[in-house]
Amino acid sequence: SRAEELAAGCPIQYILGEAEFCGETFAVRSGVLIPRPETEELVMWAIEKSHGLHSPRILDVCTGSGCIAIALKKRIPAATLSAIELSEEALAIAQENAERLHADVEFIKDDALHGMHSIDGQEFDIIISNPPYIPQSEISAMRINVTQYEPHMALFVDDDDPLIFYREIARTAQRHLTHNGWLMFEIHETLADKTMLMLAEEGYTDIELREDFRQKPRMICCRPGRE
Repeated sequence: SRAEELAAGCPIQYILGEAEFCGETFAVRSGVLIPRPETEELVMWAIEKSHGLHSPRILDVCTGSGCIAIALKKRIPAATLSAIELSEEALAIAQENAERLHADVEFIKDDALHGMHSIDGQEFDIIISNPPYIPQSEISAMRINVTQYEPHMALFVDDDDPLIFYREIARTAQRHLTHNGWLMFEIHETLADKTMLMLAEEGYTDIELREDFRQKPRMICCRPGRE
């Protein structure tokens, strides 16, 4: 029963099969991360950054349920949205969400850690990502409703290189961002300084950090440095 599932720690969103995000109802199953309210703030920031762009081209990396890409398409109808995801299960759910929410988003199966060659030659005004960022060592301190039910592939990274997704996405983004383009990330609150330093080392400029509604450093926006 639903009550038993809840008592066992299963997130209510998986039991109901849906989650609210940016005013839309998304299908969620155990193969995708449940959209979080702090990620809505990243979407709103991306909308701010898109102002003044006539028809922005936006890429969402590690799209999961598709929530970021679809929410952006709904809020910026003139935008062209592409989204990358490695998990077949997540891609199927993202596609389902785009269809049920009537959002024209191109979903691409590719690996953020291996150069994303499916987009070779393409340029984007905004590249946005909420990649896996929780070090494995934090699993024991986390609630069972997350660790036992949500996909580990979408959440966790090795302790010895917790910024692996950020670094790889940043390197790929250098080749794909327009001259005035933006790279935007949701980040781990305790890794904010390290993430900013890494982006500076990778040649990014205008690095800006924002806090979420809980006053935790949660979002970063930057531009690719140009010679």
